[in-house]
Amino acid sequence: MKTQWENFLQNLGEWHGSFTGISSEAEILQDTPSILILESLDDQNKQVRLTLRRFYSFAKTPESQVNEIVIDYQTTDKNILYFENGAFSRGIIRIVPFSKCVAEFCLINKNRRLRLVPLFNQDGNFDKLTLIREKRAGTDAAENPPLTVDALLGKWQGEAITMYPDLGRTDTYPTQMKLNIDNTGRLVQEITFGNKNPQIITSSAKIEGSILHFEKSPRPAKVFLLPDGGSATLPVKIEFRKPLYFEIGWLVEPQLRQRIIRSYNDKGEWVSSTLVTEQKIE
Repeated sequence: MKTQWENFLQNLGEWHGSFTGISSEAEILQDTPSILILESLDDQNKQVRLTLRRFYSFAKTPESQVNEIVIDYQTTDKNILYFENGAFSRGIIRIVPFSKCVAEFCLINKNRRLRLVPLFNQDGNFDKLTLIREKRAGTDAAENPPLTVDALLGKWQGEAITMYPDLGRTDTYPTQMKLNIDNTGRLVQEITFGNKNPQIITSSAKIEGSILHFEKSPRPAKVFLLPDGGSATLPVKIEFRKPLYFEIGWLVEPQLRQRIIRSYNDKGEWVSSTLVTEQKIE
């Protein structure tokens, strides 16, 4: 098994994209062009420099630059887990009352990355979402269409890899998800996961434009359908002493989807990160 540092190195390169702010009503607030460079500073890849530039306009000229952030890395942080393909989830280790909650997720497919950064305010209410769409410099990797409900309908089968903050073990198990519209117009979702004694979770959502409202679920959530085939599943409200999870998804091809889930227990402690890769089979 690769080390966390080796997994992190899968992100090396120059990535051109944009930071898109999205409101709680799924409205696009602004779109800021960006260039992110992750480069090794030595032959052994023991030190890596991140340089992030964001611009006022898509011209990307020096005079249009918004700001520049430079960070050097020699190890990975304790609040982040990287999977072997470079995908990761980052966030606070423990959720505490009356503090902001922010996380970052990244999925990778060949020469494209999709990142999402949800932000919750001090009252536990969703504030905004930042969608980051990137491609490697010098490639013609095309962006995907905006995600729709129709694109998700059907039966999906895949594999989940769950990692834990202490890196003590990694669990791998099969998954299955069925999505259909019932006779009332609601989206019905059935998720099955696990080998022995598989668990089945069934829930339904009201469809309201590009937002799915799972308001009747044990853990009420909203799903935002986003540009580039992206999606964000977020709790309606962060409540202390209640378990919760954040999930981002990416329809990288019509029959291929990736998801990352970051889970917290009822004490607010981060307990795991899970990467799901699934294929549409029906």
